[in-house]
Amino acid sequence: MQGNDQQAYDRGITIFSPDGRLYQVEYAREAVKRGTASVGVRTADGVVLAADRHARSPLIERDSIEKIHEIDDHVGVASAGHVADARQLIDVARRQAQVNRLRYDEPASVESLTKEVTDYIQQYTQTGGARPFGVALLVGGIKDGEPRLFETDPSGTPYEWQAVAIGGSREEIQSFLEDEYAEEMDLEGGVELALRALESVNEDGLDPSGVDIATIDVESKQFSKLDEDEVSARLDEFELGGEN
Repeated sequence: MQGNDQQAYDRGITIFSPDGRLYQVEYAREAVKRGTASVGVRTADGVVLAADRHARSPLIERDSIEKIHEIDDHVGVASAGHVADARQLIDVARRQAQVNRLRYDEPASVESLTKEVTDYIQQYTQTGGARPFGVALLVGGIKDGEPRLFETDPSGTPYEWQAVAIGGSREEIQSFLEDEYAEEMDLEGGVELALRALESVNEDGLDPSGVDIATIDVESKQFSKLDEDEVSARLDEFELGGEN
């Protein structure tokens, strides 16, 4: 009987089930879980974004797998879920960041930028003939000398975090972050924590070409993405590299 009830209410995004659920939004959350993991860590010195971007084939060009994106000089985004949906939301965020600079002659706050994106996401949870975005984003950046880290949900809800994981193995990674996170850690400590969190669910260790890392530090307020050599150096330093 339960299965029949579900089939009656999961065909339209605008229809609530009798128990108040939007099945299409829940399916979108399941799509996020099928994506590779991304991790965000907020420290006193800035924000760290790290993402697993392992390729499903050795013939794929690694650079074509994009998991971390620059939105503005002071803001970056990591994604998990459907890549095409992520690209659409990245464009929304970038346009809003440019509009804010042109209109107010100042960079957009991380919080307002996140809420603009989640407002856009929410519209697709109540529009007939559309579907929710099957992607979650981590939005990290600096505003007025303060590091901020937000998560977006397919329902259109923003959450602020000190450290958070999205995508596959979220529960395990989140448990690791809850055990290991310390508010007093510096930016380099945040990089180490993010890498160790990804490594905690990867039995083969981490491959430098399969990990993306970006930082936005308080001092420079600049988004900076580590290249493969820098990632490799961090993995060697923290003894996290997998065996070749």
